[in-house]
Amino acid sequence: MKQRRWISTVTALSVSIPFALSVSAQQDTQKEIERYRQLLADGNPAELLEMRGEELWKQKRGPKNATLEACDLGLGAGKIGGVNAVLPRYFADVDRVMDLESRIVHCQVTLQGFTQAELTKRPYSLTVGERQTDHEALTAYVVGQSRGAAVNVPQAHAKERESFARGEKMFYYKGGPYDFACATCHSVDGQRIRLQDLPNFQKADNAQRAFTTWPAYRVSQGAMRTMQWRLYDCFRQQRFPELAFLSQASIDLITYMGVKAKDGKMDSPAIKR
Repeated sequence: MKQRRWISTVTALSVSIPFALSVSAQQDTQKEIERYRQLLADGNPAELLEMRGEELWKQKRGPKNATLEACDLGLGAGKIGGVNAVLPRYFADVDRVMDLESRIVHCQVTLQGFTQAELTKRPYSLTVGERQTDHEALTAYVVGQSRGAAVNVPQAHAKERESFARGEKMFYYKGGPYDFACATCHSVDGQRIRLQDLPNFQKADNAQRAFTTWPAYRVSQGAMRTMQWRLYDCFRQQRFPELAFLSQASIDLITYMGVKAKDGKMDSPAIKR
């Protein structure tokens, strides 16, 4: 009997010790990643893109030779401070819910005379070292004006609630060759892809941390990436059909994420791996 008990104890230790070492190693890695981010945050290259975006915002451009200074992003014409914390939202002038990026494009069309087609043809820079697009610069500028603002994505209008409901359904929808859903990675604790920890959107602090730190400068790509790009890349990794830029599906997902992140403090453009 004593021999069996001894064997059982040894077996348990042989399983628990590697597990404990694995957990310890994982925690150490997370600490180093966080330290790496803090070191880089003091000189976030996205700040340069914000400056370029401000110039574009105030510059007369397009067929109408106008600036974007009269753009209404949800808090009134010309007001951009804190807007990223309250988007997506319903806009009566278009009778639908829009996120920040779709509203910026809308203002470029209505105020400056650009066409929707030319603005959405290539919204993202593609290769490392390539000059970032005007859309990325404008987004960086506006997003930067919301640092410290509390997230409060509205749900008062029926279409805002419908957008949230569709986004929630999409978040849990499984499909593609691997039967993946957003929830596969983002509804459990302790998940990681490469060196990036994956937030659990069922926990308020996780949802807040994720939503408030996008857009973000990706060190590995040498570029600032917008929220629309983030979702596009998630769909790519799930092997889903390509998520169209400014599509209703993308806006609904951002609505869902924003509502789940209520009361978080905006801290973007942040810096990521």
